[in-house]
Amino acid sequence: MRVLIAIPVFNERKYVEHVLAKVMRYGQHILLVDDGSTDGTAEYLASRSDIHLIRHPVNRGYGQSLIDAFAWGDARGYDWVITMDCDEQHEPERIPDFMKAIAADQWDLISGSRYMQEMRDNDLPPTDRRSINRTITSILNDCYRLDLTDAFCGFKAHRVSAMRKLSLDIPGYAFPMQLWPQVAHQKLRVTEIPVRLIYNDPTRHFGGLLDDPGNRLNHYLEVLCAEQRRIDASVLEANRVPCPCDCI
Repeated sequence: MRVLIAIPVFNERKYVEHVLAKVMRYGQHILLVDDGSTDGTAEYLASRSDIHLIRHPVNRGYGQSLIDAFAWGDARGYDWVITMDCDEQHEPERIPDFMKAIAADQWDLISGSRYMQEMRDNDLPPTDRRSINRTITSILNDCYRLDLTDAFCGFKAHRVSAMRKLSLDIPGYAFPMQLWPQVAHQKLRVTEIPVRLIYNDPTRHFGGLLDDPGNRLNHYLEVLCAEQRRIDASVLEANRVPCPCDCI
């Protein structure tokens, strides 16, 4: 199996060097997607010859960075793409756990979960983030029978051939609201593995209106409903899954 480790980056100069040093212990093929950084991250990454790099000239969003990473890996013949964040909230030491699950060859999407197993050194998440995660995870499980414990963890392993079946175009933080309905619709095989819950900077912003928890939850639900409508349009009405927030 050819495995690519893909790391979206936006203004992570204080973390990126340390994170890369750890990641390189566990993988030889590493792609950084710099999403328009302005803090010196772009210049630092450009100086490295031991990584692959995609550079967005302007900030295009976390979801777009993932979409571009999947396309890059697919075009170059990788079998799996492991995605992880660059702010030290995902431990590179967990990469072997994903590799072990990949080697079992039973799954199409292996998703990290910060909530399926209590770990002694877990951090306490901001209340609004935990509440929104719980709400969205419950909706996804009720509607799509996914049996998830963590809808938003970005530490994942994706089988490239399975990801080709999905049509992903949500560029921002609502990306999981498009991913999960399509995963369910395409009947991809999903499992979760435990990862540590880390919040180095609980004050980090989503940006604009999404910094308000109510606006953020409503945005997620709007994207989820829109994705379900799109799926509905492509299947027989008899197979329709009800919209999770009764918007149609």
